[in-house]
Amino acid sequence: MIASGERMDFSSLSRPTADKHSTGGVGDKITLPLAPLVAACGVAVPQLSGRGLGHTGGTLDKLESIPGWRAALSNEEMFAQLESVGAVICAAGDGLAPADKKLYALRDVTGTVEAIPLIASSIMSKKIAEGTGALVLDVKVGTGAFMKDVARARELAETMVDPGKDAGVHTVALLTDMSTPLGLTAGNAIEVAESVEVLAGGGPADVVELTLAPAREMLAGAGVTDVDPAEKLADGSAMDARAGHDPRPGRRPPMPRCPWPGSRTSSLRRRAARSPASTPWPSARPPGARAPAAPARRTRCRTAPASSGTPGRATQ
Repeated sequence: MIASGERMDFSSLSRPTADKHSTGGVGDKITLPLAPLVAACGVAVPQLSGRGLGHTGGTLDKLESIPGWRAALSNEEMFAQLESVGAVICAAGDGLAPADKKLYALRDVTGTVEAIPLIASSIMSKKIAEGTGALVLDVKVGTGAFMKDVARARELAETMVDPGKDAGVHTVALLTDMSTPLGLTAGNAIEVAESVEVLAGGGPADVVELTLAPAREMLAGAGVTDVDPAEKLADGSAMDARAGHDPRPGRRPPMPRCPWPGSRTSSLRRRAARSPASTPWPSARPPGARAPAAPARRTRCRTAPASSGTPGRATQ
């Protein structure tokens, strides 16, 4: 499937590249805060995302809840945004692994969504053809995921890591718990809002944790070891990177409504409403200010570190 279309080359960019893929689960919106966070750390993120399969919503479906956002970008637009902003989230172009597009559409209607060979070939054909230098695979395991048990999730992880390494892509996998929905929201627009809350320095603890874990792996795979992504969430750099994602010239990206009152993004919305359209995007956190905590919930550790080429351990 890789050879069925074009292969992209990001070697001309001024920064290294890293990407992430998740097998999906209920409330999985990690790509939304992760891409601008890693970009704020100095690594470009060419995130080619997909739509929902089975009971899980796709990243593109979530982002299309933002008025005016578009999934289709040309290769030239992708390169320009990666160079200027550091991250792009869009649909794979028609020329990238076109054979996969036919199989991808069939999986949802033939009951083969959970077939490990089809999952692995679909994901890795696009990611290898995409040309990223490093790749982190987030393999969900639990009642809310495609993979219900650790053994099958590890099999899938190993099936994807091997071809990535063979293609020269620094590939690691994390097995992460999807026994309960991730975060406090499930639904396209409200998941976008919750993601912005994370970028603003707040958000549910489990979403923050599962944003930082792959961020650190992506940075390590790209050879960037002197930056702490947690600091980029705290100082507002990640929110500033997110501000460059709006494809409409001269427009700030809309600030979605936040799922709980009194949250950090609620105050940012009020500040943005008072600011002229030409003013810079408001910083994520004024000096000395603390982001309000999200409503309390019991969280579990969802990830464990993974070494290069070795799937991570599932945590229960």
